[in-house]
Amino acid sequence: MSFRHIYWLILALLHIVALPILVLLSFKQRYKQSIPARFFLLNNSKPKDSDIWFHASSLGETIALSPLIEYFKDKKLFISSTTQTGFDRAGEYSIQRAYLPFETLLKFWIPSAKVLVVMEAELWLLLFTYAKSRGTKTVLINARISDRSINSYMRFRWLYKKVFAQIDEVYAQSIIDKERLESLGAINVQVSGNIKLAQVPKVKTKLSKPNSLVITAASTHKGEEEGIVEAYLKFGRGKLVVVPRHPERFESVAKMMQKYADSNNRTFEKFSLSKELKADMILVDVMGELNSIYAVTDITVLGGAFEKVGGHNPLEPLYFSNRIVSGKEIFNQRSLFEAMKNVHFSSLDKLSEMLEVALNSEPASLKQECDIDNIINSISKEIK
Repeated sequence: MSFRHIYWLILALLHIVALPILVLLSFKQRYKQSIPARFFLLNNSKPKDSDIWFHASSLGETIALSPLIEYFKDKKLFISSTTQTGFDRAGEYSIQRAYLPFETLLKFWIPSAKVLVVMEAELWLLLFTYAKSRGTKTVLINARISDRSINSYMRFRWLYKKVFAQIDEVYAQSIIDKERLESLGAINVQVSGNIKLAQVPKVKTKLSKPNSLVITAASTHKGEEEGIVEAYLKFGRGKLVVVPRHPERFESVAKMMQKYADSNNRTFEKFSLSKELKADMILVDVMGELNSIYAVTDITVLGGAFEKVGGHNPLEPLYFSNRIVSGKEIFNQRSLFEAMKNVHFSSLDKLSEMLEVALNSEPASLKQECDIDNIINSISKEIK
């Protein structure tokens, strides 16, 4: 019996054992579409054949594919995702989309494509193996191995060597990433930079810029909003717009902000009820409007880094000439921050002082670019 079959049998056993947990999780708002689709193939039928199959896990990775999708828009394109936010964002491309099933189900689902383009760390052995068996060229782009994860990858080097044996080309974010990927068995590795640097954010709703200073707390997580609100009140100027990362937290954040507004003689409103940003404190309780908010923002306080989440994409506020303040837990976004200058880092207890520093500083800007021409040329050769 081959390693591939043994690997599949082990995953199948885990799949069966996990079924009760998966059923329970599917009742949660953030998983109600993705788990049934990925683990039970509900409303997730096999896609039609395509020229290029893109796969990206998260919202940020799906957005980062926009330059490639735009370039190849006249071809037959398909995009898969593993998260609900990524799947929802993929719908904005007006191309065929689906959730990527768990590996045990891929054999019965995987479509044919001339090229499979996978973003970052989606190193699924059977995804690449089955794609190769259908004559598909396999490409991994924006690949990186972080400082925090390198030891974990090396412990399973034997497995990743088998994965990379099924990947024809790899495009790494940096020289360090190239060396780490090659140590795991990657071949034909080139450095293209971070593809996220090539994206141009789009505004969904054109908002009127308030006359006062606008501070946006973007993609915030539990444990961050209250400290940000307190720092804003201590800072004592402008409006505060809070955009929680996960929609299931909208109501709890709204109650907290209303409480602070009432006790500090400030006005509060939900964005869904009024999009004019008239109140002192505004909760953005809808999805997909963050770039619209950035377009009228002066200072962005970027969430996901005051708690040990790993940070979020800082490029979007940069493109709108925002001044950026982040927490220090940026381990998932370090390469992006390293490509930028004039970014400020703070803890929550020092945030009010850092807002003053940011206000009197230059907006964030890029100090390096990304070249995706090699990726485009490689894909083009296969779909002529």
